[in-house]
Amino acid sequence: MSREMSGAEMVIEALADQGAEHLFGYPGGAVLPIYDALFQQDKVRHILVRHEQGAVHAAEGYARSTGKVGCVLVTSGPGATNAVTGLTDALMDSIPVVCLTGQVPTHLIGNDAFQECDTVGITRPCTKHNYLVKNVADLPRVLHEAFHIAKSGRPGPVVVDIPKDIQFAKGLYSRPKEFQHKGYRPKLKGDLERIKAAIELMRHAKRPLFYTGGGIINSGPEASHFLRELVKLTGFPITSTLMGLGAYPAADPQWLGMLGMHGTYEANLSMHDCDVMICIGARFDDRITGRLDAFSPGSRKIHVDIDPSSINKNVKVDVPIIGDCAHVLEDMVRLWRAGAMHADKKALDVWWKQIDTWRARKSLAYKNSNEIIKPQYAIQRLYELTKGRDTYITTEVGQHQMWAAQFYRFEEPNRWMTSGGLGTMGYGLPAAVGVQLAHPDSLVIDIAGEASVLMTMQEMSTAVQHDLPIKIFIINNQYMGMVRQWQELLHGGRYAHSYTEALPDFVKLAEAYHAVGIRCERPGDLDGAIREMIGVKKPVIFDCVVDPNENCFPMIPSGRAHNEMLLGDAAVSIEDAITEEGKVMV
Repeated sequence: MSREMSGAEMVIEALADQGAEHLFGYPGGAVLPIYDALFQQDKVRHILVRHEQGAVHAAEGYARSTGKVGCVLVTSGPGATNAVTGLTDALMDSIPVVCLTGQVPTHLIGNDAFQECDTVGITRPCTKHNYLVKNVADLPRVLHEAFHIAKSGRPGPVVVDIPKDIQFAKGLYSRPKEFQHKGYRPKLKGDLERIKAAIELMRHAKRPLFYTGGGIINSGPEASHFLRELVKLTGFPITSTLMGLGAYPAADPQWLGMLGMHGTYEANLSMHDCDVMICIGARFDDRITGRLDAFSPGSRKIHVDIDPSSINKNVKVDVPIIGDCAHVLEDMVRLWRAGAMHADKKALDVWWKQIDTWRARKSLAYKNSNEIIKPQYAIQRLYELTKGRDTYITTEVGQHQMWAAQFYRFEEPNRWMTSGGLGTMGYGLPAAVGVQLAHPDSLVIDIAGEASVLMTMQEMSTAVQHDLPIKIFIINNQYMGMVRQWQELLHGGRYAHSYTEALPDFVKLAEAYHAVGIRCERPGDLDGAIREMIGVKKPVIFDCVVDPNENCFPMIPSGRAHNEMLLGDAAVSIEDAITEEGKVMV
């Protein structure tokens, strides 16, 4: 049934109809009518952030941990441009976000009015889709379309730009009973003949490997369920990308750990030497493939992805399957069971013996210390003391992010929120805010770097205002760690502007935000300090002072193949290991 209301009221009504419970935003002149409508209702809770970038990252954390669409409201001009980093991050990592932006009145568009910018033009390359609404009659349809596009197919961010006069204008609102977009209908079911061809390749494989990515998590819990079933049925080894962690349980012996530039020795060597690669929900990005002409040269490749543009984009595959991961995996399980199929057990036993040889290298091993906290040890202790709890982890970007991926082990999907594609410093703290809102009774920890976390530190104020007991666990090595590591390896140890010479006292900073500050410098004190952090029912900044000279290993040097990995004990020869071409790829 249609009802007359203002454009601003339509926005709130559409959010409520879409099941949105939280809206992350920051007010400004061009969205005041929407804020007035927010004030007069109790269906949608508004979360005031301190910066528009923080609003989008919070919405990303919310979306990634729940599977719902994250919602954002920002004003025109600088409000919209401040959101661009978060929107690009969401696009690269396929996170469903609807971002509502205010715009100057329609008659002023193009006149360089106060706080005007070309929002649709600016956001076109960094969104899945965007709209400029010029008629209030179109607004209900556009709002519901935006949610549909954001969450269907390969998820992503959608911007709806709403001029101020459209927010005041009156029109008829109705919710579509069944929404079907005329031009956008992503294919969910994979081609059955191609799935059969994939199963046939898998059945005859001698050295198979599952390569799994964030697409499985984006698809929903059913995809993770069917993945686990298929891996058990086949007996094949499996590895995950950074964004795919948790889709398969880390404790299972068939899981080889993360692959890629800082992945495990066994995962990367298996990727290089496999004869059948089953890629599900991953996109063959450069952090995974290394040198393309040497990437898994002897394998037949199966690629399952809902996004047709990802197929054959970077790596040519033998069996492309366009479809949703959950649907395709379900069909694979059904066909494998129906045919009572078995892998080549003799060949598989030989393959597992080889993998066990690689595992024996213990590529994540490091030299611990009783005098100074090693970053790996800090994350290991954090994991051991939190693994029995209902825990969600976010990260910033850098060395600490890779160590977290290596040493914090995930058994379930949607527990790991990180910036993979764009690599956005400052992501973790606002993402933790979004996760904590979605899971108020859970333990939410941002494993942070002292440089990264300062980029969005103002969101501590958001956490305090809304009583969100997030824990910021800073791996403090007093450097932009990954920048320092590459300067050591590529630039002769000339640490140009990578040392943070004026770091704040994080304990005092926490107290200034009316939060709790904890500092730990010695390994013997670490467990007690972590337990203290967990026990506090307020936001906490934990300053964990670690070895400033520790590098992140293992690693595939830029420009090298997967079978040219460097382990920590080979660090002395690293300069020679990176080619001139490789330096360009860092």
